[in-house]
Amino acid sequence: MMRGGGSGCSKDGHCHHSSSELYTFDKSNSIFQEAKSLMPGGVNSPVRAFSGVEGDPIVFDRVKGAYAWDVDGNKYIDYILSWGPAILGHANDNVLAAVKATLEKGTSFGAPGELENILSKLVIEAVPSIEMVRFTNSGTEACMGMLRLARAYTGKEKVIKFDGCYHGHDNSFLVKAGSGVATLGLPDSPGVPSAATADTLVATYNDLSSVEKLLKQNQGEVAAIILEPVVGNSGFIAPDKEFLHGLRRLSNEYNTLLVFDEVMTGFRVAYGGAQEYYGVTPDLTTLGKIIGLLKNLALDFLENLISNKTVIVLLIVGGGLPVGAYGGRRDIMEMVAPSGPVYQAGTLSGNPLAMAAGIQTLSMLKTPGTYERLSSLSSRLVKGIIQAGKDTGHDVCGGHVGGMFGFFFSQGPIRCFSDAKKQDVKKFSRWHRLMLERGVYLAPSAYEAGFMSTAHTEADIDRTIAIAREVMTLL
Repeated sequence: MMRGGGSGCSKDGHCHHSSSELYTFDKSNSIFQEAKSLMPGGVNSPVRAFSGVEGDPIVFDRVKGAYAWDVDGNKYIDYILSWGPAILGHANDNVLAAVKATLEKGTSFGAPGELENILSKLVIEAVPSIEMVRFTNSGTEACMGMLRLARAYTGKEKVIKFDGCYHGHDNSFLVKAGSGVATLGLPDSPGVPSAATADTLVATYNDLSSVEKLLKQNQGEVAAIILEPVVGNSGFIAPDKEFLHGLRRLSNEYNTLLVFDEVMTGFRVAYGGAQEYYGVTPDLTTLGKIIGLLKNLALDFLENLISNKTVIVLLIVGGGLPVGAYGGRRDIMEMVAPSGPVYQAGTLSGNPLAMAAGIQTLSMLKTPGTYERLSSLSSRLVKGIIQAGKDTGHDVCGGHVGGMFGFFFSQGPIRCFSDAKKQDVKKFSRWHRLMLERGVYLAPSAYEAGFMSTAHTEADIDRTIAIAREVMTLL
């Protein structure tokens, strides 16, 4: 509950509090202490442990729209949105209805279902580079399948990634991987054999010369160049448009595949992802999280129930349930078993709940004005917080693309991971806690992006800016 005279929340769940009414977290703290004896670090994904910010994590009770409530009854304006998938807001009523109708027919078939066809058609329609898709059980599994397929198609083994970009926890990608690895200060992960990363080369984001140098040093050996076109796992870092076009040129020149990992940017910065937004067509594309939205629906729904050249696209379509996908040009995808020799399989692949959620979500995202609204809200938030920083004497920089945004306590500009590491992480850590105590839920790491939903309102944004201004006077 909140200190300073009660919860301040009306029956409709709207909370109004002054600067003296700060949240307390007694029940969250108790549950998390128990969790630490049951799970490594008390969590099932490292960044949730708040290792990169002050204090312990809050424990969620429920989510709806742009808001989250913790077990102590505190309400938050949520800018994490389950790490991106909840672009329509949490537990969207239309998506819930689609999932409920499908649930009555069963949760998993282990056999072909028509919903797989319908979602496949929507994805193919949305992303011009895709001619066929294969659903999988997770984003990491999809990345593994994508990399295997790229190597099989090119007959090469080496891959170029970028410092601070994260592509799942497969051994090949856990080299300077940003995200939770950066938050914990781990350059790599113990347990990864040196042989597994021997063919992984690391370049600098927004630096074409670093890429060309590696291509020249490994002439004829590089299967693919993979990156987040807009980085979200080093904090929010936008690309120079010339950089993306330059990567396309280098890929063509050195006969290697270009891969955009759009796990965060797919269907978020534009309906067709970053490749549509920036006008650069990769050979391999990863999309993510939004297509299914099921992760955000699960707790709320169950609670209610109980009471390019060659274009290969990777999708995290389930948003939390064990679902993902990769796809691409027909002749490449026909290399995947059983059509071809590149093996990949999954018991829960294409499960009907994720397919139903994905179909409804993509259909709603096609509504005219959706991405203009997301961009407008993100711009309003970013400009407001940067101005609040300037007015209170703090160096703050940031930016947004569509419904994805981020801030750094730094003069900037931030163009790559080495720039991001120069930010004032200690100040961010304190700022995060003070914002949390006042009802704003931001990513608990200076190395993560933030996300906007269509459920957020101008009033939410203005309140967030006002709280940020207040907090910055306390730093």
